[in-house]
Amino acid sequence: MEEMYETLEAGLTALGLETDEKTRRKLCRFGEAVVRQNAVMNLTAITQPEQVAKLHLLDSLTLLQCAPLSGKTLIDVGCGAGFPGVPVAIACPDTQVTLLDSLAKRMNWLSSALPALEIPNARCVTARAEEEASRCRERFDYAASRAVARLNILLELTAPFVRVGGAVLAMKGAAAREELQEAKNAVAKLGLQVEAVRDFPVDEAVHSVIVLRKVKPTPAQYPRRYARIKQSPL
Repeated sequence: MEEMYETLEAGLTALGLETDEKTRRKLCRFGEAVVRQNAVMNLTAITQPEQVAKLHLLDSLTLLQCAPLSGKTLIDVGCGAGFPGVPVAIACPDTQVTLLDSLAKRMNWLSSALPALEIPNARCVTARAEEEASRCRERFDYAASRAVARLNILLELTAPFVRVGGAVLAMKGAAAREELQEAKNAVAKLGLQVEAVRDFPVDEAVHSVIVLRKVKPTPAQYPRRYARIKQSPL
C-alpha cells in the first residue's frame, strides 16, 4: 500500500493535481482491490504496486488535465476493471460516472466494489456500447475510453453518447497521432472536431489523450452493429 501511495502522491504532484490524503488512500484501496480480485478473475496484467499507481491510477487521472469534469457526466466505454472511470469518480466526487462494459462477471464485481469503497457517484451498466447508445444517445458531457479499439472504430462506439458541446476523450499510446490520421473520415462523419492531443510521459513511454469536441449531432445510422464497424471502419 505505501509503495503505491508514495508513487501516486509523487505522480499527482507531477501532474499538477491537488488531492487530499483521504482521496489518495481511496484511490490506492481501489488499486489494491483490483489486484486482489485479479487472483480469481482476469482483470489486469499489471499487479506491482508502483506500476498500478502509474499505469492505472495516474494514467486514468490524466483526464482531469484534459477536460473540466467537475459537475459533469462521463461514460467510460469498455471500462474493463474500472479504468479510467473509477479513479475519476474518486478524485471528482461531483462527477457522475457511468461504467459500461459487456462482460457481466466483471461488472458484477465492480457493482459490489463501488459501495464497499464508498463511491456513490459511479454506476455500472452491463451492455454492448453499440446497443446502449440507442438507449442513452447524446446524454453525456464526456465519453472516455482506454485500450478498447483503434480510434476509427472507437469513435463510432463513443461519439453517439456525447451531447453537442461535449467531447470524446480517447486514451492512447505511442500510436495516437497515427491513429488520429487514420480516423480523419470517422471524425468528420460522426460530428466531431479534433481539439487537442495531450501527451503524458510514463517512465520511458508517452501516453496521450485525444480530445475530440462534439460540434454537431452524430447521424442516426451510427453506431452500426459491431461486426459491421470492425469489418468496415469509417
